[in-house]
Formats: sequence, C-alpha cells, structure tokens
Amino acid sequence: MPGWSSSHREAPAITTMPKVDAADFYMFNSYEAGRSDYVTLIANYVPLQDPYGGPNYFALDPNALYEIHIDNNGDGKEDLTFQFRFKNTLKGTTLTIGNKSVAIPLVQAGVVTAPGAGTLNLQESFTLDLVRGDRRSGTRASVTGSAGATSFVKPVDNIGAKTLPDYAAYAAQHIHAINIPGCSTPGKVFVGQRKDPFAVNLGTVFDLVNAPLSVITNPELINAAPNTIDDKNVTTLALEVPRSCLVAGTETVIGGWTTASLRQSQLLNPAPKAGHQTHAVVGGAWVQVSRLGHPLVNEVVIGLPDKDRFNAGKPKDDAQFIDYVTHPTLPMLLEIALGASGASPTNLPRNDLVTTFLTGIPGLNQPKNVVASEMLRLNTAIAAVPFDQQNRLGVVGEILRVGGPANLAQAVDLAGFPNGRRPKDDVVDIALVAMMGGLCVANGDNDALKFGAACKPSAVPLGATAFSLHDAVDQAAVSLTHSFPYLATPLGGTR
Repeated sequence: MPGWSSSHREAPAITTMPKVDAADFYMFNSYEAGRSDYVTLIANYVPLQDPYGGPNYFALDPNALYEIHIDNNGDGKEDLTFQFRFKNTLKGTTLTIGNKSVAIPLVQAGVVTAPGAGTLNLQESFTLDLVRGDRRSGTRASVTGSAGATSFVKPVDNIGAKTLPDYAAYAAQHIHAINIPGCSTPGKVFVGQRKDPFAVNLGTVFDLVNAPLSVITNPELINAAPNTIDDKNVTTLALEVPRSCLVAGTETVIGGWTTASLRQSQLLNPAPKAGHQTHAVVGGAWVQVSRLGHPLVNEVVIGLPDKDRFNAGKPKDDAQFIDYVTHPTLPMLLEIALGASGASPTNLPRNDLVTTFLTGIPGLNQPKNVVASEMLRLNTAIAAVPFDQQNRLGVVGEILRVGGPANLAQAVDLAGFPNGRRPKDDVVDIALVAMMGGLCVANGDNDALKFGAACKPSAVPLGATAFSLHDAVDQAAVSLTHSFPYLATPLGGTR
C-alpha cells in the first residue's frame, strides 16, 4: 500500500538521499495580518528528523540545488525559479588539552543566542537567486538582503534547551527581508528547522489501512489516533513574495512546485583531507532527483515503477503519467485493504481527478490557457482567510458546509486545498474524499465546477459516505503559528 505521508521517502531512489528529499510543498495567499498582498511559498526537506539527532544534526547539502518554481501562464513550464544553494563553514574550534590544541567533536562549543554566534563550530549559510525563464538557461540575478548582502545565515537546528535557551527568539532573528530582482516591493525569506506540520496515521496506513471501516468513515473519530510524526522536525525553505511579482498580465492563477537536483557525477576521495565537510568531487549537469507539487501524487497516484521517473520529470512532460490519473489504482487498493468490494467510482476516465491534479478546477483555480501538468495551483485573486476561519477540508469542506456548489456564493473559505495548500489543510482526508469520488457527489447534477459529464453522484458507489473518509488524525490539531514562516518552533533534543 502506498504511504500517505505527504512526501516522506515516497520513491525508491530518494530513500538513499534524505538531504534532498522534498517532504511537503505549500503555496497560499498570506493570512498574517497586514500581509494580504503577499503569497507564501514553503518547501520542506529532510523529512522525519529526530530532535535528538546529534552530534551532526541535519545540515542541508552544499552540493545540491534546491528550487521553487512558478508557472504564471499555465503552460506547464517554469517562468520564475527561486534557487537556494548552501554553504557549511567549519570554524575549527579547538580546546587546549595539555600542550596540544585539539578540535572539538561537536557543532557547538557553548550557548547560542544570536546569528553567527562565536560558539557555533559549524555555520550554515545560503544564497538565493531568481531565474526568469528556463531554470537553466534563463536570466539569473541575486536576491539580496540588507546592505546588498547576497549571503544569508541559517539557524542551527534545535539542539536543546541548554545550548539554545530560547530557540523561538533565536530563529526569528533569521527571518530576512529581501530585495527580489524586478520587484519593487521587498519580500521575506526564512530557512531553518521547523516542527513537521504534517499529520498522518502513518504506521496504520502502511499496514494495509489497518483500521476498521467503521472508524475511518465516522466523522466523530477524525482525531481518534495519534499523529505518528508529531515528534519529528523538517528543514523549511520559506519565501513570502508580493503577489504582483508572481503573476503575469491578467492571469491570476499561478502554479508552483519544488525540486532538488544533484550533479551528474561524483568522485569519492579515498583519503579525505582534514577539515573538509565533503569528501567528493562533483561535476556535470544538474540532475533532478526530487519533485513535489500536489501532496500525495507520487505516493498514491503514480505507480511504483514510475516513481523515480516522476521525481526526475517536469510538469510539461506529464502526459506520460496520464493513465495513473484517469484510471487510478488507489480506489481498488482501498477496496482490497478494507474489504469494501465495489466501492470504486465508475466514472472512468476520472476527469474529476484530472481537474484536481492536472489542470485546476474551472471557475476556481484553472488558468485561462492551461496545459495539463501536475503542480499546485493557486488563484491569487481569492482572498486569504484568517487561520481561525479556515476550513480544514479546504474547498471540499466549503462545498459541504454551504450545501453544494450551487451555493458557493455563500462560501467563506475557498482559499484552501486544492486551491493552493495551507498548513492547516487536511490533505490526507481531502485526497481520500477526492479519490473515492466525493467531488462528484459534492458537484451534484448541476456540474457547477465542471468536473466532467461523467462526474455524477450515480458514479460513486460509496455515495455520501465518501465525504466521511479520514485517516483518524486531525491536521487542524497540529501546532502552527499565524505569521511567517507559519510553521511551529522545532522540537529540541531536550525540552
């Protein structure tokens, strides 16, 4: 059974490269007070970090290229790419032992309270470039910080309360104001460890959905099980960009996804030199090894033989994966796992999933001239909703709340998944509902959101029960903040 974690170790090859494994991607209109003209982009990497993961913790890969891509005209190709490169500087802190100066074995030599603290033995920093056009051949320019700085300091991971007495205050000092080339309004960037914001009943679902059907179809039990990854951290690459700097012309819908790439070759040094953080010489073209737009696509839509190919692919080439969307296997796998014979939707090909994953939903977040391609799509013209008013089931939840798409004029919150993705959106439950035909039931017979002629309630054997599906873990119960970078302070090695 494919895993339900948003993108934690989702393909065979990426399991060997955790530093470039994209865990989650979020894109939403900023809902922090006073930031309504901004869009927030968040790419999480290095999943399943244990807070006690010393002594080296989870520095990012200086030989990798981490990217966030934006398509602002619907053609499936990147128009803007934010590129992150990392540098790990070893200070070489020593202690005098007898008559010898000896290097210490830790990344810190004392209490850390401020960026670039002298007590840090290893300091991470990064550069940020913006490429307009093709990610490799387009026009590249540096994103700069205060006084034109082109390098930004990254906070050390949350080692624990003795080393970092107030980690929240320390990390906040690493939120940098940035000047974006070609953009007259400044934005923000933060790169650092955060508490993993994703919630999932991971072990149970991996074990052939080892939960009674009576539990996962009972809305009263949406928080019946513990969040398996509630004790994990991730590394976050977060940007807040003025909306006007992301859109093109009159098109208000943007698409976004994140990738990580490595050099094509490496030569390992059998006799590495002292003081070096890397023992390989790398070269050749960049090779994409990780990709994430919509959550759960590579986990529960793409077949096992093609997962590595999907991670290496570009949205413009996604026609090669179309059968996985129009004829998905997950509904049948759920039938088998749950003993629910005949529960799969019959509206083949599944045009309701094509609109959800590949084109955006007409009237909601579909660009005017869209090319079917997998990416997260956000209508930047739909206003953000304050955190406390957000519907945990996103657009699906609002359709249900107002009594169907014919009443969408009464909707308060259409700013959630699959119209972008916010940290509070319970994408596991929404994906379960969508895969089992819930959008067709919600759409009714009036086809207000144009999911396709075959998308009717009669095509969904589960009927209204499809709306009740969940993994027994409530995403809305996860600790989050209401301001940039929105994800909670990471768990420390000691508390």
